[in-house]
Amino acid sequence: IESLCEVTVFDLFFAHNRGTYMGLYVFILFGSNFTAPLVAGWFNDAYGWRWTMHFGSILCAVCFVIMFFFMEETIYFRNNGIEGEAVDSEGHSATERKNSTSSEKGLPAIAPSISTERSTTYPNINSGWNKYSLFKPLPGRPSNVDMLRMAYRPVIMIFRLPTVAWAGFLYGINLAWYIVLNGTASPVLTGEPYNWSAALVGCVYAGPIIGAAFASLWSGNAADRISLYLARRNNGIREPEHRLWVLAVSGFVSAAGLITWGVGAYHNSHWVGLVFGLGMLIFGVVTGGSIAVSYNVDCFKEIAGETTVSIMLIRNSIGFGFSYAITPWWTTQGLQNCFITAAMISIACTFTFIIMIIYGKRIRRWSIPAYQKYMATMVVPQEC
Repeated sequence: IESLCEVTVFDLFFAHNRGTYMGLYVFILFGSNFTAPLVAGWFNDAYGWRWTMHFGSILCAVCFVIMFFFMEETIYFRNNGIEGEAVDSEGHSATERKNSTSSEKGLPAIAPSISTERSTTYPNINSGWNKYSLFKPLPGRPSNVDMLRMAYRPVIMIFRLPTVAWAGFLYGINLAWYIVLNGTASPVLTGEPYNWSAALVGCVYAGPIIGAAFASLWSGNAADRISLYLARRNNGIREPEHRLWVLAVSGFVSAAGLITWGVGAYHNSHWVGLVFGLGMLIFGVVTGGSIAVSYNVDCFKEIAGETTVSIMLIRNSIGFGFSYAITPWWTTQGLQNCFITAAMISIACTFTFIIMIIYGKRIRRWSIPAYQKYMATMVVPQEC
């Protein structure tokens, strides 16, 4: 769920509508996280907290059976067998136009892969009991040693590709506020003056679900439209940084949500206001996550699978730190001061996108040597 799903979105949809479906994916990802406590609260009150764990184990077991027995191997080999001389003048012109556009974007020009070998017929890897084998050694398929060798590359990419590091930071700092929500919702609403049961605390997550839905439209549909509009103004050349402008809105909305939730809870405000605050907070969380991943793919499409793992490493590291810090933070500083501080941190971190808008193109140009090196040393060739 941390990289394969995102990469599937990139492979299925083009640049002009990739953000829309990325936003939909992030909405479903976070929406499921908010649906779970909503259900678990009532489940806890009816059967006890231990059975919420048992119920989750049952669901995982069912999913395992479905995936193992009904989801076939999807590795694909392209049998095109193009001859080396089968490139006409028109094709050369198209390649030159593509290379010219790539250089204007600050990315390396990538010539089309042309195979001098004839097509090869591969065996059906999903026939009979073969579909249930864990490892399928096939011509062209990466070996297990190759996969282990590729495992450390996403860590190195964090230091070689600055835009990847920034995208991971953006996603991580926004995820942190989701952890803040989870770490404070139950202590606040089960204490005075609310005294809510676990079931009612779970119902509060309806607000974040609505906020995530609006964020999906803003970070997806709206971001795609804004990118196309700015590309037309830029002589038809779309830059990855065009997508970042939507963060100007989500940064302020998320900060307002943090203040509404924290200050409101400190002053024992009505629960409706608190739910609104959580919805605004999650609007920023989902928008930040969606834009971070989409921006990364716009910058480095050919190695997006690996750089997405890099982003998740940074994101989860930041989230891990906040999961330990939030409880002593708000209990020591108080809800009001804690969340006002968090709001200021949120705005400052989100608005680093302005730095990327100004310098992002130069940074991508600086990253060209590393980018070309990683493409040349990929275990799976691009034409596969």
